[in-house]
Amino acid sequence: MTETTDELVDYCKTQAGLLSGRAETIGAEADELLDEIDEDIETLRERLEETPEDIGDIETEGESLEEKQAIVEAKRARMSAFQDLAADYLELAADIREADPETALARIVDFESERDAPAYFDERTTMLEVVAEES
Repeated sequence: MTETTDELVDYCKTQAGLLSGRAETIGAEADELLDEIDEDIETLRERLEETPEDIGDIETEGESLEEKQAIVEAKRARMSAFQDLAADYLELAADIREADPETALARIVDFESERDAPAYFDERTTMLEVVAEES
């Protein structure tokens, strides 16, 4: 592996960009689910006004709404984790800018190991994985 420091800085910036894009996608998914929850709540209100005796069905649908809300919360937490890691990659890029390539690579590998970065990238190999494969 013979990357220059500039290439390693670019790698960190690329990783940050990919993570930010994934966070945006997760946010859009959460927003869609929230819109669906709002629609479901409105439908439940209308049904309750029309037929108040359907309480059992409405309670069941309320439980479904709670499950959807839990999914939204999980998506928000995941989105936040992606955003945090993206910010950390950008900070790392700035920190290694003046380092020699060996030190920069070592910092990236340590960084990715400490933060379990490979878990965030389904279709991309991290430097940590590349170094592990080479050794």
